[in-house]
Amino acid sequence: MYKEFYGLMDDPFQLNCDRRFCFIHPSYAKAKAYMQFALHRAEGFIMITGRPGTGKTMLIQDITATINPAQIKVAHLVSVQLTPDDLLRMTAFAFGIDAHQSHKAGVLQRLFEFLLQHAQQGRRALLIIDEAQDIIPSALEELRLLTNIQYEGHSILQIFLIGQETLRDIIRSAEMEQVHQRLVAAWHLQPLSRSEIIGYVRHRLEAAGWRGNPAFKSGIFPLIYQFSQGIPRRINLICSRLLLQGFINETYILTANDAATVFAELQQEELTTIDQLNDELLP
Repeated sequence: MYKEFYGLMDDPFQLNCDRRFCFIHPSYAKAKAYMQFALHRAEGFIMITGRPGTGKTMLIQDITATINPAQIKVAHLVSVQLTPDDLLRMTAFAFGIDAHQSHKAGVLQRLFEFLLQHAQQGRRALLIIDEAQDIIPSALEELRLLTNIQYEGHSILQIFLIGQETLRDIIRSAEMEQVHQRLVAAWHLQPLSRSEIIGYVRHRLEAAGWRGNPAFKSGIFPLIYQFSQGIPRRINLICSRLLLQGFINETYILTANDAATVFAELQQEELTTIDQLNDELLP
């Protein structure tokens, strides 16, 4: 539809995560640097938090793409409220270990043997737990015990915890003190600022082959910021609908009026939590 109409090679504002459209703003760059630092340290935990839609999944894809699989075995686990036994089993599956028939002791033994074998081969193991705010503290404690095991002075397992803001409160709780003490670094991924939104939109458009068509009038961006509050996923939603609006109206210039129309439609569809746009921003 609008992709062909505007001569774009790809959809610049798809909601699915795609590293080709990764926008490196200062908060994102700091989070990535902390993760790289933790990888260099090869020990302990790192915690990255952020509101939904701020780019945590993109960050995971970005950092894992830089890892040499011959040196580091990466397992990615999306957390749900699992019991300690089930979390251990899911971790084993994430590392490619068959743990269907094993009881807890058997799963632990298989995990230990797997991690130790990698360490003996000069390789490391990294477990990335996404949506870690849903993890049960007692379950995370089981994994922490594995990070205590060392081979020739090096931990056989490192864990990255990625989650929403409530993860910070969980890790700071008394029952998570052992994990908290083993944090190598922690960073909260911030939404985009007003000025960063302009760069974000332009970056994604150019990555999709945009050459100025359609043109975005400057009055659009304050409205995009108010709608999105700097959350990239929300920016993608409103910008995608803006392009659709332009396609339907067969226009090559998108204005604040178009943004206000899209916002009203999203309100009607209950796709926004913002009740009303600031009248001062309206044309």
